[in-house]
Amino acid sequence: MRAEEVAQYLQDNPQFFEQHIEALTQISLPHPHGGRTISLSERQLLALREKNKELEKRLRDVIAIAEENDGLQHKVHEFVVALFPARDLDTLRELIPHLLRDIFAVPHAVLHLWQTQPPSAEILAFADAQAQPVCLHHAAHDTAAWFGEHSTQLHSFAYLPLHAGSETIGMLVLASEDKRRFYPGMGTVFLTRIAETVSSALHPHLAK
Repeated sequence: MRAEEVAQYLQDNPQFFEQHIEALTQISLPHPHGGRTISLSERQLLALREKNKELEKRLRDVIAIAEENDGLQHKVHEFVVALFPARDLDTLRELIPHLLRDIFAVPHAVLHLWQTQPPSAEILAFADAQAQPVCLHHAAHDTAAWFGEHSTQLHSFAYLPLHAGSETIGMLVLASEDKRRFYPGMGTVFLTRIAETVSSALHPHLAK
């Protein structure tokens, strides 16, 4: 008889051990970590403990993610509030990158508005093609030059297209020397909120 057949028989006949209760006390199994044999009940207890440890680890991971998201939400709120005092375009252009570096600890942030810094055709097409922020491990087209002397040291980028309705009005780019800071496939919920906030703050000050 194959092991699979034995297992299936026991599943189909749960009364087996009720009818052969002495068998439970006579079964010995190898300890999962070696060294000795243990009873079936001890092995079940170990299995439950291991399962509980795994569940506890998952719970800790969920809590850590929730705490991180809560912290990011607080930072987005702080960012929004800090933009309120700005009354003109020049102040916003200077303030936005500064706040991103200060509040979110982003090493490098640049803001390009098409009204004052017309993009190349490639960058414009790239920005227009993004419905939401996108993260890359390489600079898109010639945007690395936007970071000046730091350009060769950067290994992760977050591109946040800025919109006024259906029109792209510019792009906010965050960058880091750490490849793990921004990476393809990472969640962009908070980056999207930042992009929407910046777009809304800038839009009234741009020429119609």
